Amino acid sequence: MSKATIYDVAGAARVSLATVSRAINNPEKVKPETRERVLRVIQELGYKPNAFAKGLASRKSTTVAVVVPDMSRASIAEMMNGIADIARVYKYSILLYVLESEDTPEEDILKEIIAAQVDGILYLNDEITEKQYEFLKQIKDSYQIPIVLTNTIYPESDDIPSVSIDYKQAGYEITKKLIDEGRKNIYMVSTVRKYMVNDLKEAGYLQAIEEAKLEPKIMRTSGRISINTEHFNEYFKGHRVDGVIAVRDSIAISFMNVARDNEVKIPDEIGVCGFQNTKYAMLARPQLSCVDVPIYDLGAVGMRLLTKLMNNEEVVEKVVKLPHSIVLRKTTL
Repeated sequence: MSKATIYDVAGAARVSLATVSRAINNPEKVKPETRERVLRVIQELGYKPNAFAKGLASRKSTTVAVVVPDMSRASIAEMMNGIADIARVYKYSILLYVLESEDTPEEDILKEIIAAQVDGILYLNDEITEKQYEFLKQIKDSYQIPIVLTNTIYPESDDIPSVSIDYKQAGYEITKKLIDEGRKNIYMVSTVRKYMVNDLKEAGYLQAIEEAKLEPKIMRTSGRISINTEHFNEYFKGHRVDGVIAVRDSIAISFMNVARDNEVKIPDEIGVCGFQNTKYAMLARPQLSCVDVPIYDLGAVGMRLLTKLMNNEEVVEKVVKLPHSIVLRKTTL
């Protein structure tokens, strides 16, 4: 089956996406020589016009692309609930694009989104590099597609509106909590893979640690339980630890399971904190202290902001920071 997109056809025929669409839907509006060239490329590439291309001329519904890193995280599912509820109010259709694929690079997925001619994009991927950000800006500017970064941020620019929390401040506050308990060997357990929001969490942690004149200790592991369990077993054999802040609840709970297997008492010997307050924090035993990220609200507010942009409404605040809180349970004193 051909994987050629309308984007590929436009490039090969040296025309715009709109011209390809007109050649398919309204051929009388395209010069004969241009139409013949487009149709020839379509045949050569084996391109199959999708429902969006076919129905572009008469389509009245509003379609939003939601780009997520993967669907295995509880936080992503909760954000999707917030997005879906707002989309339902405005009768929007949602197209979900999952980036966790070895077969399809992110740039190709974004090109597919362009080809689908969506009305707006919610970008939930928290791994955002300069290259990715510049490509998103190109999409926004060249194709006039509004984009909102949701639960992620690119700190050096506000060219693309965003909705998040103050992750640096949250990292600072949760670290101060463990310091105030008298803990001296506090580890920030982050991910090997680089995520922009984790960089901000680490920055807040480092600020609190430096203020207390303690030694910063950042450990990097995988978000996959099969990997980080082994990592914890080996790493903590030779290191003194009395506090752990994990960038995800699932990582914090993985650590607690290893600690329990090694007969370590929580919170008496080690205080543990998560950084999302997903349902897993309540299901854990002992229940996990966390930074409470308003995950549902991030999705809902991100969708509402995108609605304003799509309707050309005035947007006063392009960088939206929702309030967070610290929820203390049984894994801290």
